[in-house]
Amino acid sequence: MNPSSLPLKILEQKPPVILPSLLLCDFANLQREAERLEMAGFQALHLDVMDGVFVPNLSYGLSVVKSLRRVTKLPLDVHLMIANPAQYIGAFREAGADIITFHAEATSDHAGVLEQIRRSGAGAGIVLNPGTPVADVAAVIELCDLVLVMSVQAGFGGQSFRPDVLAKFSELRALAASKPDLILEIDGGINMGTMKPACDAGAQWLVVGSGIFAHSDYAAAHQNLLAAAK
Repeated sequence: MNPSSLPLKILEQKPPVILPSLLLCDFANLQREAERLEMAGFQALHLDVMDGVFVPNLSYGLSVVKSLRRVTKLPLDVHLMIANPAQYIGAFREAGADIITFHAEATSDHAGVLEQIRRSGAGAGIVLNPGTPVADVAAVIELCDLVLVMSVQAGFGGQSFRPDVLAKFSELRALAASKPDLILEIDGGINMGTMKPACDAGAQWLVVGSGIFAHSDYAAAHQNLLAAAK
């Protein structure tokens, strides 16, 4: 895998990198939200796409990705919580996704979907729900730019952070001994109290929702989260 397929702007950042989860942003003012996040120093945006099939909830789809692509130059990290991800890789890449991740539980053809993402020119990643063992993706680590570990079950709200998933990071790093540029990402329940344990375990990119959008000052929230990681 050529790591240059990932946007250079985000590759150049030393971890931790905090990615705002746009599920909680003000969609009536999407351009303003993107501008505020960029001014606050965030290096990329995280988009959770839910289809109501693979997960029980619906979120947004291609139209929001397209809209964001028109109003921001920040890399778009698109997390597909959908059934049949292979069917939509091309469309999301065309819409403006820079990084595309899909769930290991959504398909048995992990290698095929990762290769499809790579051919599209996007960064390629696979996602593990809390109950999915690292061994399930061991065969395709070399095809990944990143692996996203869920610390809550994808698609369900109101869940607590599961610290047991942090053990997956040492397992993933051991698997990727020959791939030191593999990026390890975490999503779910990341806040001021869980930033440091996640970073200590090996998470490099951290997806944060309410820890940013519950605050009026996004720049202060960003700095406070970075400080909590240390």
